[in-house]
Amino acid sequence: MRKSKGPDSPNFQKYGVPFYSAAWVPYKSIKFDQEEDREQSTDEVSGGHESSPAPEPSAAQDYVVLAGGGGEGRSGIPNAVVLSRFDFASNVLSDQPVAKLGTGSDLPYRMAVHPGGDGLVCSFPKSCRWYEWDGEKSEEAHKLCLKLSDNVLTQLEGVGQQLALAFNNEGSALAAGGEDGNLRVFMWPSMEIVLNEANAHTTVKDLDFSPDGKYLVSLGNRGPARVWDMTSSTVVASLSKENDEVFSSCRFSESNDTNRVLYIAAVTGRGGSIVTWNTTTWKRMGSKPVVRDTISAFNISPDGKLLACGTTQGDILILNSTSMRVQTIVRKAHLGFVTALAFSHDSRGLASVSLDSSARVTLIEDKKNTGGLSLWVIVFFILLAIAVYFMKKEGILS
Repeated sequence: MRKSKGPDSPNFQKYGVPFYSAAWVPYKSIKFDQEEDREQSTDEVSGGHESSPAPEPSAAQDYVVLAGGGGEGRSGIPNAVVLSRFDFASNVLSDQPVAKLGTGSDLPYRMAVHPGGDGLVCSFPKSCRWYEWDGEKSEEAHKLCLKLSDNVLTQLEGVGQQLALAFNNEGSALAAGGEDGNLRVFMWPSMEIVLNEANAHTTVKDLDFSPDGKYLVSLGNRGPARVWDMTSSTVVASLSKENDEVFSSCRFSESNDTNRVLYIAAVTGRGGSIVTWNTTTWKRMGSKPVVRDTISAFNISPDGKLLACGTTQGDILILNSTSMRVQTIVRKAHLGFVTALAFSHDSRGLASVSLDSSARVTLIEDKKNTGGLSLWVIVFFILLAIAVYFMKKEGILS
């Protein structure tokens, strides 16, 4: 198990905004106006003939988007959606935001970033708003901003605080879970409603789509988790807790043998545990205590190999999803409790945020190093065997 440094490292920054949510920007999927104009002009010049695509920018662009604030009142703490850039090569998170969009007296609480690069949905105390990416992407310049869209999400106006938002992997469906227990699922971008369950839970705490989009799991503040079939818009399974468990977060993933697994982070009297469920039979597979503190944030890497837990003590744990063994732990990664975790799209980094106004990115330990060590061990024993052979041949060893 590897231990990493906490605050005061270049991958840790404070931006003056207590954060509640974090996500990585799908930069490569964003279509900027300049690119669309260039494609159109290229088609006109080529007369419909195939032409070479415009060269990709040489520098990698990795951005995280963060949201939070001080809420209503005169605390002086701003409410904002913040964009920050991370450089994987130097392990540096920008000390100043690339862009900062104020939201007035309304606190941005949860976000769902569209996987196709269209923009993001952000929940506020009374409604949800749609934001679009803005900026410029060319060989000479890389600028990324965020702007409030002219498109109003009418179906999510006046619905109250949404505590959970999620797109499916294709970006063709959006789920929203309310503080009032109402669960809604819409087709995207038409916003045609396909599921509207007023009493899904007392309060909806978390949501996640299965990788193929066929199922949606939802958690409430008490009682069992529910699994919804998106084809029939009905409940197909109710996942009950055991003993003193309180479910807090849920994520679908896929194990190495292609059998889908559902992970649920649970709070118990002994600390935080991760419960696993078989998504064919919907039977409970097991429960593994992983930390003595309460799990306040939870997520799974896109490649399904890693789990991440953030605690109320500000610690971050990265675990192997199969063995449930802790691979990396960052003690006091934040001074306040961790509110959100997000893996990068290539699973190389983990973004985390806290109410102490801090954000950080933790690099994932490269397991290839272990392979390199094993290679040196093999070489050592080969050389040792050769030495022993010649020593016996010379009569030095009998």
